[in-house]
Amino acid sequence: MTPQISKGFASRVLQGVAVVSIAAIFISLGIWQLDRARALKESLVVATTIDTNLVPLDSIAQPRQSLPPAAMNRMVTTSGHYVADFKAPNQSDSQGVVSDWQVSLLQIGADSGILVVRGLWADRLLNPDISQSMLIDITGQLHARQDSDKSKNSAGVISRLDSAVIVGLTDLDLFDGYILATSESRNGEPILRARTSPEKQSSRIPGFYWQHLSYVVIWWLMAGVVLYLPLYRRKVAL
Repeated sequence: MTPQISKGFASRVLQGVAVVSIAAIFISLGIWQLDRARALKESLVVATTIDTNLVPLDSIAQPRQSLPPAAMNRMVTTSGHYVADFKAPNQSDSQGVVSDWQVSLLQIGADSGILVVRGLWADRLLNPDISQSMLIDITGQLHARQDSDKSKNSAGVISRLDSAVIVGLTDLDLFDGYILATSESRNGEPILRARTSPEKQSSRIPGFYWQHLSYVVIWWLMAGVVLYLPLYRRKVAL
């Protein structure tokens, strides 16, 4: 084999390795997106399954961490002091009734906190004796944060049920998501008021799932193009 032929053969081998490597990268990216889509779909199944066993909040979630899928819709208990009050307009309950909700920031221990939906905003004055010095025991359902705004943020108003909208208003380490309170008590005495019900969950698969699948198609199409291009060039050369 002459040096020129040997050099040409080595060049073709290198080009082939490069093509296969690039195609393998695109295929791997497609598999990764497919896994992301599968994981998202599985998390939706978990999120719509309600476990009625009552557990401490800190046993299934931690401040400054994303809420695990297994923690969504769990019944939890915790205790703390209410340190701030917010109005959450245009919230929809399980019956589709739209109203304004009272959402309070519950300080847990010395440095953590979580949003608690206590009831209707119109009923906020039913318990005027509750102060920031009182320890309140909470039982309720833990929910994932809302992704879309229901109104605009303003003084004393939050646009959605999401700790991200109040990070600039407190130094507490906030839990992801919020608690929809089913009961509150003080020194063993229940705090009586009407409670809200969770928004009716949609069984529709969200757009992010289909976005992941579209990326799978795109990455695998690019892999196909990379593999076909050398064959096309050789065909044209002939």
